[in-house]
Amino acid sequence: MTRLSLMSTTLFLGALLLGISGCSAQEPGKQTVSTAPAAGQPANPRVLIETSKGTITVEVFPGNAPKSAANFLDYVKRGYYDGTIFHRVIPGFMIQGGGMLPDMREKPRGTPIENEADNGLKNLRGTLAMARTGDPHSATSQFFVNVADNYFLNHRGKSVEGWGYAVFGQVVDGMDVVDAIVAVPRGNRGPHDDVPIEPIVMQRVTLLPTAAPAVRPEPFDKAQDRPVEGQNPASQNK
Repeated sequence: MTRLSLMSTTLFLGALLLGISGCSAQEPGKQTVSTAPAAGQPANPRVLIETSKGTITVEVFPGNAPKSAANFLDYVKRGYYDGTIFHRVIPGFMIQGGGMLPDMREKPRGTPIENEADNGLKNLRGTLAMARTGDPHSATSQFFVNVADNYFLNHRGKSVEGWGYAVFGQVVDGMDVVDAIVAVPRGNRGPHDDVPIEPIVMQRVTLLPTAAPAVRPEPFDKAQDRPVEGQNPASQNK
């Protein structure tokens, strides 16, 4: 079995065996781990994914998944994703891309990275996670966007079966585009299942300008034109 088919089978069989739990009529899940950068650190990087179906903006979490985030951003900066496709889409589950060309040839990829699924982030709707084979530490360029709360993909333990899939980012704009992609007609292309009939191309994937670092509020008694506790405001301008 090829690396790619195993990657597809791993995710797909997990969905079947657990009934695609994200489809259940329950309240949307919430992260219990903060993804905000620490004070004084740069804002989380944002990446614009321009696709043949529209644009998607994602925020990457280097503080929570440093290796996965750095790996993804390195591929972005090198222009690796430009011209690749979302080659696998499953309604109620996810869209996967980042390594295949429109003719279904696989692009050369870099060195596999360590699985960071034990960072506490959950595979909730709109999150980005690293795709991989049955080997927990085999992720390279491919990633997926969850279109449902896929709790069965979360980390449960440091075993082959329990490692889960590492979340490293979140869609912050364009989830309607993700929903449009997952709803396209799909079929089989050789050994690959759930392939969009019309290729969904990532035409350009770029890093957006970085926002200013997070700053702690200035102490109240040092701020200009603000009253200091215990002092008459009228006396401050004398």
